[in-house]
Amino acid sequence: MKDKNLPPDNNSTSLEELTEQANQIIESLENEKDLNNSIESYQKLLKLNNIIEKKFHKNFKSISEETNKKVKDIIKKK
Repeated sequence: MKDKNLPPDNNSTSLEELTEQANQIIESLENEKDLNNSIESYQKLLKLNNIIEKKFHKNFKSISEETNKKVKDIIKKK
């Protein structure tokens, strides 16, 4: 899923909030008796999963870059 296809309201949503939304969908899916009613919820869950994964990777990349910069600064000081 490309970033431009993501719902705009999720761009400012934190990972914790997205995870909570996913957990709520999972809980409703677990309680659903009729699988035909759960298709839309499952698709929404898949989209949320992709959004969470992209945000996680973006945050991981940012942390890695910051750490590398700090390590280089420490090495330069020696």
